[in-house]
Amino acid sequence: MIDVIDRQLIHLLQQGLPLVSRPYAVIGKQLQLSEDETLSRLALLKKQGVIKRLGVIVNHRQLGYKANAMVVFDISDSLVNQVGEHISQFNFINLCYQRPRQGELWPYNLYCMIHGKNRDKVLQQLNHLIESCGLGQCQHEVLFSKQCFKQRGALYPLLSVQKKT
Repeated sequence: MIDVIDRQLIHLLQQGLPLVSRPYAVIGKQLQLSEDETLSRLALLKKQGVIKRLGVIVNHRQLGYKANAMVVFDISDSLVNQVGEHISQFNFINLCYQRPRQGELWPYNLYCMIHGKNRDKVLQQLNHLIESCGLGQCQHEVLFSKQCFKQRGALYPLLSVQKKT
């Protein structure tokens, strides 16, 4: 069961962490909690499944990474976990996950994201990945981003605290 303070904590988290060395201390202060109490509440909310995970959202474009490509592979089902683990070890891979195939038109089951300063760099990294993992015979597609959408974390509207007016 979550209480009013938990709801306020979730509301503050949805706004993003403060860019300071101890963000949970700052959030705790806003809730009249210590940093340890704030972290304990977060741990309990995660254990209860109210919060699935906390993560960082990086604005790659502001860091100079202008070329972003989702690469999709058709990997044998018996090897997909092993190949996915290998791919995820490369420092230029940001995401790597498995999805169900969608028939003959979309036979891909392994997805990974590569961010680079330009398209040539991304393609160079992809070639290195394919060669290193022995994926030369695997069907794949490279899908470069054409538009940048706003990135943000999860929202929990039913849990959000309404501001009094």
